[in-house]
Amino acid sequence: MPRTIEWEIPTELQPKAEDCGFDLDQTLTGVLGLQATVPDDAFTAPTLGTERAGSGVLIRKDGLVLTIGYLITEADSIWLTSAVGGAVPGTVIGYDQETGFGLVQALGRLNVQPIELSTGIKVGAGDKVVIAAEGGRRHAIAATVVARQEFAGHWEYLLDRAIFTAPAHPFWGGAGLIAADGSLIGIGSLHVQRSNGRELRRDVNMVVPIDLLAPIIEELMTYGRPNRPPRLWIGLYATEIEDENAVVVAGMLGRSGTRAASSIWARTMRLGLAAKVRCAAITASATPASSAKALRG
Repeated sequence: MPRTIEWEIPTELQPKAEDCGFDLDQTLTGVLGLQATVPDDAFTAPTLGTERAGSGVLIRKDGLVLTIGYLITEADSIWLTSAVGGAVPGTVIGYDQETGFGLVQALGRLNVQPIELSTGIKVGAGDKVVIAAEGGRRHAIAATVVARQEFAGHWEYLLDRAIFTAPAHPFWGGAGLIAADGSLIGIGSLHVQRSNGRELRRDVNMVVPIDLLAPIIEELMTYGRPNRPPRLWIGLYATEIEDENAVVVAGMLGRSGTRAASSIWARTMRLGLAAKVRCAAITASATPASSAKALRG
């Protein structure tokens, strides 16, 4: 599947070989282009689209590629391309929804060297890094880690110590984050805005740290997902009542054995005071409508 647009990172933002303690050009060849197609009736098609493009990083000589999972979830066709030319098909090996990592196996020979996974490198604010999509220096940015902190997504996603880098890469999905020694320290996931409270919001990339891969990679390759129970999420709802100058907050609390028995609680806050106004027992199978009915009594 050919690329449909031509683009290039401004020269002043591209990494320079003399600033790197590794072979920059050879390392960047390990970042591959990834094109995926998804059936029209797939669950994620309405939100993520049926044609997805991004990057992936070759991490093993046998053709194992690490990318961000939303590019490949439900894909029925995957093609991998490299800066040295050629394209090979790939197949999904696994996807971990908690970290966001996805694994693809190349079904043909890739004439590039894998990028070594970082082990034991502490990544912190101020560190100089390279964030790269497929295409060599023209598609790479000499960036700086601006923060290591929690990231929470509304789609039931939480990272305790995500990596945030700037300047933001315009094609971040699946991009490789490369440390000063040339090893892979993360995979690009999102373009977000961040503020530390003392400055205007700035565009940054959120990157999934590579140290989250080691505990799950073998299970991803064996089972297609980590062999662990799914994370339990607690729903929360807040709304403002303008006429009463109040805020109501409602959520799910508690768990009873293997049966997800819960209770609904609600608080009405007026003038800084909180008063419990209603409780009702429900099960985890209750619908939002039935939960709302329980609150109303």
